[in-house]
Amino acid sequence: MANITTLLRKRLSEERGTVTKDWGGKISIALIYPNYYQVGMSNLGFQVVYGILNDNPHIISERAFLPNQEELSLYERADQALLSLESQTPLRAFDLLAFSLSFENDYPNILTILELSKIPLLSKERGENDPFVVAGGVATFMNPEPLAPFIDCFLLGEGEVVLKDFFRAYGDIHLRAVKRQEVLRVLAEEVEGAYCPSLYKVTYREDGSIRSFKPSIATIPSVVKAVRQVPFKGPVCRSKIITPSAEFSNILLVELNRGCGYSCRFCAAGYIYRPPRLADEKEMIALFDELLAENARIGLISPSVSDVPGIERLTGYILEQGGDFSISSLRANSLTAGLIENLKRSSQKTLTIAPETGSERLRRVINKKLTNREIIDAIVLVGKTGFFHIKLYFMIGLPTERQEDTKAIVTLVKEIRHHLIKESRGRKRIGRIRLSISCFVPKPFTPFQWFPIDDVDSLKEKQKFLRRTLVSEGGIGVSVDVPKWAYVQTLLSMGDRRVGQMLLATHRNGGNWKQTFRSSDINPDFFVYRPKDLNETLPWDFIDHGIKKSFLQEEYNLALQEKESSSCDVGTCTRCGVCT
Repeated sequence: MANITTLLRKRLSEERGTVTKDWGGKISIALIYPNYYQVGMSNLGFQVVYGILNDNPHIISERAFLPNQEELSLYERADQALLSLESQTPLRAFDLLAFSLSFENDYPNILTILELSKIPLLSKERGENDPFVVAGGVATFMNPEPLAPFIDCFLLGEGEVVLKDFFRAYGDIHLRAVKRQEVLRVLAEEVEGAYCPSLYKVTYREDGSIRSFKPSIATIPSVVKAVRQVPFKGPVCRSKIITPSAEFSNILLVELNRGCGYSCRFCAAGYIYRPPRLADEKEMIALFDELLAENARIGLISPSVSDVPGIERLTGYILEQGGDFSISSLRANSLTAGLIENLKRSSQKTLTIAPETGSERLRRVINKKLTNREIIDAIVLVGKTGFFHIKLYFMIGLPTERQEDTKAIVTLVKEIRHHLIKESRGRKRIGRIRLSISCFVPKPFTPFQWFPIDDVDSLKEKQKFLRRTLVSEGGIGVSVDVPKWAYVQTLLSMGDRRVGQMLLATHRNGGNWKQTFRSSDINPDFFVYRPKDLNETLPWDFIDHGIKKSFLQEEYNLALQEKESSSCDVGTCTRCGVCT
């Protein structure tokens, strides 16, 4: 019967690009993605950090993931602590455990992984011989506070910058016999972007809102700057390891650009990654040559691939070299005939467009800058060019949403279906339309951070209406979020460090959030359903992304007035504060 070591070695044998190093004299880091292997290996940020760490000759970094059911049973049968993938070393033997966090819903998995690794869950309970637990990734530099009780140090900002500074400081103190708290103090003082929650004290008002958030040591900053790479420099971000077991199987991912200038008011990427930055086209072409020598398929990653300048040339070049490509989502009003022709020649058969809402009124509220006419024109262009399935992203529960906005989704989808059928006449097949309908979850550092989530029962009713109405049309598939998980995600997105107590209780009761909420001293509705005052202190206000809070407040008010605002004009506009 296979054991866990055999299973991990088999997985390793299927990969290309894995880094193995001698441990001697190096800082050892277990880089952990708190979800299953196939999910983590499809995450470009996780792969990029793996490359950055292992490019450092003083570091050895190995990966670890949440065990699936088969792996878990093997660990339990052997009564064995969690192992790294590369050398099958127990995680508790590493100097540092580094979690890469992209999604709030993965937070409970952090506690599972720590427990399976036989490492104390709470940072205050770890001893001098326990690994330091650090965390980074986009979820942490939006709001790390729900994880504050469990993480020794957060690295806030983009990995290309913050990791270099962190290991310069950590390397200086690594070999000295320095107490844990002293290590944290040095990191907080010397590393821009390092946030050590145990060194900060929070007090609360009687109504539950935050009264103060202050460092407990005078020499550490009261505001932590989330660092970013501006201007974009260094190599284009790409995945390092190819595996047949990832969600994007045997595809090499490439980041075309970072951030988005359209400034949709619900979308964190349009704010925390300011200013929007584009990888150099010549460097991308050179990288494509390198990647095509390794693998025939390249995955192009961008908030909106069709907005990337020169995207027709870039995709055309891949095809001319005998390669293949796939893309993430497209923006309807920047789609071109040339790009669609290139997509027709690729192996991608599904195109993804995000109208977000059915009504133009609600699109003005969210600052989408997209009309129904532009959406239909894009569908006509696609239908004329060739056979494609269409995936449409919509969101329900958005601020100011009315019943007619929900009905407008049905009207728009029916019109899209009509034009797709019309343009596909004469063909043997008509592409299917698949809707992905998500529940609005407010995000920190966006103009919608002050809004609550819609009521769970209301979200369920809207979902029932849309499924009932659209599925009967034929040729239309509908997938929806689970509203109760949107509630939990909002709690983890909007909560302060008191939510960490709920996270711990849920871990201890086997994942039963309902039981946690019944027994909690703090009402979770306080974080989820309560509209926030524009002037109150928010749990993440101590993080500096360069964005003026007054700018976000202005955008909040424009949303209530159903008015759009201009897109980013990098280097010229100074509204948000980043370019000053």
